[in-house]
Amino acid sequence: MKRIALVTGVTSGIGEAASVMLAKKGFDLIVTGRREERLQPLQQKLETFGAQVLPLCFDVRKEEEVASALENLPDEWKTIDVLMNNAGLAAGLDPIQEGRIENWNRMIDTNIKGLLYVTRHISPGMVARRKGHIINIGSIAGKEVYPNGNVYCATKHAVDALTKGMRIDLLPYHIKVTQICPGAVETEFSDVRFDGDKARAAEVYKGYESLVAEDIAECVWFVVSRPDHVNINDLIVMPTAQASSMFFHKEG
Repeated sequence: MKRIALVTGVTSGIGEAASVMLAKKGFDLIVTGRREERLQPLQQKLETFGAQVLPLCFDVRKEEEVASALENLPDEWKTIDVLMNNAGLAAGLDPIQEGRIENWNRMIDTNIKGLLYVTRHISPGMVARRKGHIINIGSIAGKEVYPNGNVYCATKHAVDALTKGMRIDLLPYHIKVTQICPGAVETEFSDVRFDGDKARAAEVYKGYESLVAEDIAECVWFVVSRPDHVNINDLIVMPTAQASSMFFHKEG
C-alpha cells in the first residue's frame, strides 16, 4: 500500500517541488492551496509519476475551511503518513513603526495559525495509529532577526518553537517531527513580499546563486526516507554564498 503525504501551499515554490519529489518517490498526494487554477495542472503533473492525487482548495488561515476539507476526507485518504506544513509567506519589509497591520495579520494567520489548524486536524490520526511524520517549513528568519523583518521573523520563530513543542508532545506516539529552515530560495517568495514588484524581488537574488525549490524538495525526501529509528529534528539549508540572514557574498 502506497504512503500518503499531505502538502499545504503547493501552488508554487517549495510546496510544488516537494509534491513532485514525493510523487516520484512513490507517494500518493493530498495537495492543498488557495489558487484552484493551479491545482488542476499540478494534479495532472503528479499523476504522470503514477501518483493518486486529491486536490483540496482552501485557505489555511480560515479554520472553518480547514475543518471542512480535512474532516471530510474520503476513507481511502484518511491514513496520512506525512504532513508537510509548507504554506507560508512574508508580506512587506517595513520597520515596526511603519508596519501595515493587514500584513501582520496575513503572516500571523498563515504562518502560525494555518500551521496549527492543519496540524490539529491531522495529528490525532497519527496519534491513534502511533505513526506519522510532520515536517514544518521554517526559515533562517526563525533562527535570527534581521532589520525590518520583525513580524515575519516572529512568525518563523513561532514555527521553530512549535516544532520543538510538537516533538515533545508527540514523542510517546512514535511520531517524527522535523523542521527544515531554508535561507534564500528563489521562488515567488519575494514577489509576494513586495506586492508583485518583480524588479525589487529580482534584486534579492542578484550577484550569487541562491537555492531553488528543488533543493529543499531533496531535503524533504532525505528526512522522509530515514529509517524508523532516525528523526532529523532541525535542518538549516543555505546557499553557499549565504552565511546568515544578513551576510552574503555577492559578485558583480
